[in-house]
Amino acid sequence: MDPEPSQSLTLNQCIENIAQKLAAANLHYGHGATDSHSEALWIASKQLGLNPTEALDRLDHAINAEQVQQALQVTNQRIATRKPLAYILGEAWLMGVPFYCSEQSIVPRSWIAELIVDGMLEPWLPADGKVLDLCTGNGSLAILLALSCPDIHVSACDISMPALSLAARNIDRHHLNSQIELLNGDLWDALPEPHDDNLFDLIICNPPYVNAHSMSILPAEYHAEPVLALAGGDDGMDLIRRIIAAAPDYLSERGALLLEIGNEFENFKKAFPQIPVIWMEVSAGEEQVLLIQAEDLR
Repeated sequence: MDPEPSQSLTLNQCIENIAQKLAAANLHYGHGATDSHSEALWIASKQLGLNPTEALDRLDHAINAEQVQQALQVTNQRIATRKPLAYILGEAWLMGVPFYCSEQSIVPRSWIAELIVDGMLEPWLPADGKVLDLCTGNGSLAILLALSCPDIHVSACDISMPALSLAARNIDRHHLNSQIELLNGDLWDALPEPHDDNLFDLIICNPPYVNAHSMSILPAEYHAEPVLALAGGDDGMDLIRRIIAAAPDYLSERGALLLEIGNEFENFKKAFPQIPVIWMEVSAGEEQVLLIQAEDLR
């Protein structure tokens, strides 16, 4: 039962009430929260101007009646619309870093983010190196790279101007305009012709890779996201084929291509059986993200 409008609660009580409502609604979680309780924490902490980690240290903190009601309104909207919570709140967190979020781009989530923050990409990131983030969306991976490696320069491109508009807001938010440039275009069309002065030491990409069958059975929450940023064709490899075909032209001699492929491990192996691949270990396992050395693409 919802609290009375005049009733204040502790933050923990508010979280538990919201979690019960969310759990009863049979929602899908996969956009920054893993279950009803973590999503309830996100909703309640937002009302206090805290991030979820900060809120965990203040569970006995009072949340007033107005804040309780605002939290319940967000909860009811989440249940009624089935939209990802990040769209409703206008913000998402990735590796502890906040990003503006809207339906102009998919909710930021990527196993590549773990590799960036954990320093696993440093062997391919020389001082003053150049990195390209293809399909940047809201710019979250480019921003994490720039924050983690202040000496590198990042180019981030996307076919969607609305997504790039959101990326620009996030870059402004983190004061990285001098380190990240945004480019609009369809993959390589966003870039000038490659020559010795504009090659990249590392190209990263979390492309649309969901195969057609999986697209047809996605939970409702994913239907709020741009199809352009999810759908990868019959086997999920449509854009990946284009990326791999042209990547050698844009990589430096010792450069590398880092790709996220999600659950498309088998489809990738069928499409590219001849390419030597380094599978990068992330929290989800060793079949979600791969790295290919430039010499193995040529």
